[in-house]
Amino acid sequence: MLNEFALRGNMVDMAIGIVIGAAFGTIIGSLVNDVLMPVISSVAGTPDFSNLFVLLAEPATTEGVNMTSLDSVREAGGVALAYGRFINAIIAFILVAFVLFLVVKGMNNMKKKQEEEAPVPQPVGPTQEELLTEIRDLLARQNS
Repeated sequence: MLNEFALRGNMVDMAIGIVIGAAFGTIIGSLVNDVLMPVISSVAGTPDFSNLFVLLAEPATTEGVNMTSLDSVREAGGVALAYGRFINAIIAFILVAFVLFLVVKGMNNMKKKQEEEAPVPQPVGPTQEELLTEIRDLLARQNS
């Protein structure tokens, strides 16, 4: 019983989609962090968006703490609002949404072409008009 459920086509398709989605998320993350953000950061004049933050509470001790690094501030016990990482996440989301839009649009175009190319099934046997004509002729012969 469980094997029948687990081996159904939809279940396998969903599992494949989840695995591909996870891999796709990793690729998009790398594209944003390693390719796009350095280009955007160089145009914007900041070395790295992920280190853009607003310090809300300083660490207890600032000795040996790099106050320009979000990770260093947080490790030392400081509280920071990391809006740069939020910008990275927004860019990643926009890229994923755009790519998924292109995939769905392509799938819809392929499906539409398939429906247009599919031949319209022709009815097998006589049409309704032909059958009615035969019945009329039979009734006319019986009554004459």
